Amino acid sequence: MELSTFLTSQILGSFAVFARIGGIFLFMPGFGESAIPVRHRLALALVLSIALAPALPVGPLDIAAPGALLPVLALELTLGLWFGLTGRIVMSALDFAGYQIGMISGLANALSPNVGAFEGATLLASALMLAGTALIFAIDLHHVIIGAMVMSYEVFPLGRLMPGDMAEQMIGAAKASFYVGLSVVAPFYVLSVVLQVGLGLANRLMPTLPVFFVGMPVLLGAGLLVTAVAVPSLLSGVVGALADWLGMLRF
Repeated sequence: MELSTFLTSQILGSFAVFARIGGIFLFMPGFGESAIPVRHRLALALVLSIALAPALPVGPLDIAAPGALLPVLALELTLGLWFGLTGRIVMSALDFAGYQIGMISGLANALSPNVGAFEGATLLASALMLAGTALIFAIDLHHVIIGAMVMSYEVFPLGRLMPGDMAEQMIGAAKASFYVGLSVVAPFYVLSVVLQVGLGLANRLMPTLPVFFVGMPVLLGAGLLVTAVAVPSLLSGVVGALADWLGMLRF
């Protein structure tokens, strides 16, 4: 084999790896945050692709016609985008929970930064997304993400696509995200019902009392107290669901 042919096949194999890992890094929680510039994400994906290429069952690609490489790269990019988007869907439980908590406890802020790429972001949703991203690196979950990238080649070999399984997994991710987000916000629903019933009774007993003026500090204080108690369980539940999916790549 000529040296030029050998080098070309090696480079094409690295490109195939980069297509999948680059797609993952565009949306995967932790690596694919909107605060990180796209060029930095792709540069990190390129470095990681070169490092992982010898350990992956890809090998050199000996493709005579350049047009035959395009379908392979398209399939790999599709798999990478699916991988990253599914992880992002699981992590969006923090956005949902923060939005619900902010609206229930009166802590919502329409001018908060849109950290989680969620249009309905509130101040609490942005804070929870920042905390969840920091927790990913604090507990070394990014190592699990990299391991899941390697394991994805066992589940989805190079150039093979399973649309039915991928759609089913995305539906399962949405279901798990909604379930986790709703379960951790349940205490706030109870808090809202109790406070609203109490304020309604107070208004009936003392019609001249400015109920909303008196009740707003109580609502804010109770919301902050319940948030401080519930946030550790909320973060561990969402990050645990993400870790479980990364370990099996299925719901």
